[in-house]
Amino acid sequence: MQYRRLEKLGIEVSAFGMGCMRFPMKDDGQGGREVDESISTPIIRHAIDNGLNYVDTAYVYSDKKNEKAVAHALRDGYREKVYLATKIPTWDIHSPEDMDRLLAEQLANLETDHIDFYLVHSLNKGTWTKVRDLGIREFLTKAKAEGKIKYACFSFHDNYDTFIDIIDSYDWDMCQIQFNYMDIENQATQKGLEYAGKKGIPVVIMEGLLGGKLAKAPDNVQALYDAFPVKHSPVEWAFRWLCNHPEVATVLSGVTTMEQCDDNLSIFDRCKVGVMTEAEEELIARVREAYKSRTKV
Repeated sequence: MQYRRLEKLGIEVSAFGMGCMRFPMKDDGQGGREVDESISTPIIRHAIDNGLNYVDTAYVYSDKKNEKAVAHALRDGYREKVYLATKIPTWDIHSPEDMDRLLAEQLANLETDHIDFYLVHSLNKGTWTKVRDLGIREFLTKAKAEGKIKYACFSFHDNYDTFIDIIDSYDWDMCQIQFNYMDIENQATQKGLEYAGKKGIPVVIMEGLLGGKLAKAPDNVQALYDAFPVKHSPVEWAFRWLCNHPEVATVLSGVTTMEQCDDNLSIFDRCKVGVMTEAEEELIARVREAYKSRTKV
């Protein structure tokens, strides 16, 4: 496993971050659904046993049952082996008291006395304005002082200008953005990634495969991969490109099977800053244009 040193925080995190949102669900016997822990627990523990140390969940994932499933997987000493990330739901915050209530509930769900990376979930211009005015910055500062969270963070879905406004508005410990080789000018953008890096703020990547769209190449893209002398799967090309960026702290990959977990463990054992040659960078640029050529509207 490759690791990235986060100088601002004085820690190292695995290049592969376990995204827990996509674990399979099953009937809970009461008319609802729950995470199939016979699948999720072995996957999480197997990844940790093989070097992964960053686990990402959120209050709303899996019908609000994901945090508890993750907690169960992290029993038996596994909690102490990882940095645990979860997210406070901005849409459920209507008063300062809601922030304290939600954090207390999440600590209970996760069976822990602290959360390592605590993210304000899915910020955009509107949600940021709302929670900022309700005192989210003061809440995060207080939660850190009380030892309930270690690092104050946010996840983001909006444009570059909004990203800059948010990242400059508080002493953030980390941010999480949607980024992949197709999104260099979308959402926070590559320019935003580099801006965070210049500020010394670690960046966690979500949607590195664009919701799975980059995992299986269409014919015109696969033809480019096939013609290139170095051979990798479309998934590995996407992750290699991300890991080549020094600003990237860890790349979240949501797995649903043990096979996918092993594939990720293998890929992220090879991916590091400087892994891409100039010719490989040019290949990805051609791949990007090939995808764009398929857009009809």
